[in-house]
Formats: sequence, structure tokens, C-alpha cells
Amino acid sequence: MKFKIELNRAEVEKTLLKTVGVLPESIITFADEIKKDIDAICQRDPAVKSRMEAALLYSGLHAILAYRVSNKFYQKKMYTTARFISQAARFLTGIEIHPGATIGEGLFIDHGSGVVIGETTIIGNNCTLYQGVTLGGTGKDTGKRHPTLGNNVMVGAGAKVLGNFTVGDGAKIAAGAVVLGPVPENATAVGIPAHVVRVAGKKTEVDLDQVHIPDPVSQDICAIQRKMRELEAKIKELEAK
Repeated sequence: MKFKIELNRAEVEKTLLKTVGVLPESIITFADEIKKDIDAICQRDPAVKSRMEAALLYSGLHAILAYRVSNKFYQKKMYTTARFISQAARFLTGIEIHPGATIGEGLFIDHGSGVVIGETTIIGNNCTLYQGVTLGGTGKDTGKRHPTLGNNVMVGAGAKVLGNFTVGDGAKIAAGAVVLGPVPENATAVGIPAHVVRVAGKKTEVDLDQVHIPDPVSQDICAIQRKMRELEAKIKELEAK
């Protein structure tokens, strides 16, 4: 028993030393990252009154800062420490960012409650996410499972971007959209499932009716029913002969 206690203590001390060794590396770039994240809030949110307000009262910023710390530990393969930080941030902010995600400079998460960013997500510079956004997987892929967002991408409130594909630079995802495939640069995608309706400010030849969207399951059932009626007619014809 004594040997086990000493062994556990040694493991704890080793983990603490390893943790302390990561912190200086984080601090070197941390100040610059914080400045750019605060700049993003001040530039894109007309409600903010000062940099102090942005630093102290914006949960989106707090979640991003916690991610940037947890990501340093994740890169050092200190996965438990990284997840502990990310889960604590989720509890405090309502925003879940996996420490394995890759996030560029100037990400702005506005309001932020309910935002989920998956492990293999890649987000470019100067992107904006609103509340309820999910950057997730479909549950059937392995390896790279989550989307890649280019630079200057905007994802509207409640939108879901699911799967391993790319949303191009300058693209916009409308509120409530469900995006299941690639979106070109400077395009706007709307609807469930999402359709590209504009590219570089020009309308595309797409049906924009978001109410009368065909149900693929219902279409398949109708096709089966038609086939059954055809077979029944042939059977009756053969019986008659």
C-alpha cells in the first residue's frame, strides 16, 4: 500500500511539472491572441461600449480564451487537463469548444449560448458565429469528421454545419440553415438542407421555396406504392387469363 501511495504521488508531481512547463509557452503568445479576440468584438458588435466591457463580460471571449489555453495542453498530449479546462469553460459559458479544434485569429462568438465546435473543426481568421451554431460531424466518419471554415465566414444563429467539407472564404450561412456539403467562396447558403442562393453577390438559379421542400422519404414511399399498384394490376391480368 505504501508503495502505491508513493507511486501515485510521483505521478501527480510529474503531471504538475509538465503542466507548469506548458504555461510559459502559452503566455508568450497569449497577450497578442487576447488583443485580437477583443478587437474582433469591438469591430463587429455595435453593442459593446469599451474594451474593458468586452474583456470582462463577453462569454464568447471567455470560451475562446479557455480554448486557447486548453489547446496548448492538447498539443502536448495532455488530454485530460485539456478536456478539464474545456468542460469547465462549457459549464461557465454554455459554449463547448473541443481543445483539439484549430481556430484562427479574431473569432467572434456573439451571445454564444449553445455553440458547439467539434474536435477536428478548422476555423480560419476573422470568423463570426452566433448563438446555437453547431460545427459538428455526422456520426459516420472517422479521422477528419468536422467542417473547415475559411477566413471571414459568418454562421447565423442556430445553423448546423455537419460533416467534413469546406465552407469557402467570405461565405455566409443563414440562421437556422443545415449545411451538409461544401459552400463556395463568397456564397450565401440558406434552408434545410441548405442551398446556395448567392455567389459573389449574384443570385443563383435555385428554387428558394423553403416551405414546400420535397420529403425524400415520402417520395420513396410514393414510388413503392406506384410499383405495387402496377404489380397488382399485372397479377389481376394474369389471373383473368
